[in-house]
Amino acid sequence: MNHSVVTTFPLTETVGQALEVSLRGADELLPQQEWVQKLARSQATGQPLRIKLGLDPTAPDIHIGHTVVLNKMRQLQDLGHQVIFLIGDFTSLIGDPSGRNSTRPPLTPEQIKVNAETYYRQASLVLDPARTEIRYNSEWSEPLGASGMIALAAKYTVARMMERDDFHKRFTSGQSISVHEFLYPLMQGYDSVALKSDLELGGTDQKFNLLMGRHLQQEYGQEPQCILTMPLLEGLDGVEKMSKSKNNYIGISEPANTMFAKVLSISDTLMWRWYTLLSFRSLAEIARLKAEVEGGRNPKDAKVMLAKEITTRFHSAAAADAAEQDFANRSKGGVPDDIPEVQLAGAPLGIGALLKQANLAPSSSEANRLIDGGGVRVDGGVVSDRGLKLAAGSYVVQVGKRRFARVVLA
Repeated sequence: MNHSVVTTFPLTETVGQALEVSLRGADELLPQQEWVQKLARSQATGQPLRIKLGLDPTAPDIHIGHTVVLNKMRQLQDLGHQVIFLIGDFTSLIGDPSGRNSTRPPLTPEQIKVNAETYYRQASLVLDPARTEIRYNSEWSEPLGASGMIALAAKYTVARMMERDDFHKRFTSGQSISVHEFLYPLMQGYDSVALKSDLELGGTDQKFNLLMGRHLQQEYGQEPQCILTMPLLEGLDGVEKMSKSKNNYIGISEPANTMFAKVLSISDTLMWRWYTLLSFRSLAEIARLKAEVEGGRNPKDAKVMLAKEITTRFHSAAAADAAEQDFANRSKGGVPDDIPEVQLAGAPLGIGALLKQANLAPSSSEANRLIDGGGVRVDGGVVSDRGLKLAAGSYVVQVGKRRFARVVLA
């Protein structure tokens, strides 16, 4: 019952460009030939393709690593296709076993609802909300009921399920796998049937689940979707994938100044990878910029452009300009605009006690260590004497490159 795409539509230049956009930064596009034909048919008939991204609202906050697939959605949305932001409120009740070596605890419906709202609000900073269809998979999963679930489970074999990498590893190492975990890929695949999806996006760790959607669509007599996997973005360290637990991430709701400074902290090599996966500049533009840097232009110029683009997307152009200014002030040893003010009593006060009371050092001994290392400045001058006592007055105190306080001492 294979309803594969009939190859009758002309491959125009526009189709070639759409394929280039699809492949940009992608890990795999399967099967590429079918996708080309879907694009050609869409162009010939004027019928947009249906592009699905499913997200389980397991954590309320997203970092820029999560936006790699959202950026791809936006690129395809800008080509005129219909993107569907699918919130897995039903599948979250099961818990995705992808990459897990133990059963994941399911969330409560209340947690899911709160997380889903936050997720969508954050995703709208990348997608065009006016052209995004939002769906919840409880819409068709709940009515399926027990008999529907049994009929669905009959369409896949246990042997195929056990080919899945994490199931296979857990089974061979004697770790437990609950029966309900088999339902997760089945339900995610059924979403593609319900939405008549033409293309499903996901991270490389989702490949098994995405192929399940393709298999089930054929079982239900539909034309199967193509799948597009995107790589997992390396974090600030350039080594590990971006994650909160590794603390190498940029949260998309972080302040503009922090976001800007964090982008500038990445290596010159990693910057190009981020350009491909996170920037909305064309590949030709990025290639030109890279050639300029290779020809002697300061790589920092390119990094500042990237930092401004990302900060503008999640804040505003004005906030990005202000963040650039703030960063320049700090690197010149200048004082940023928005520094906290601390009122302290007890003048004359020793510098160690002042740093501790102003929350610029966790303890007096740590304050002394910072002074010995030349890391403390008062009104721009480096403090070298641990025994310094400050009289009543107002001082700008700086610890390291980034920590400032205006201390008013009485």
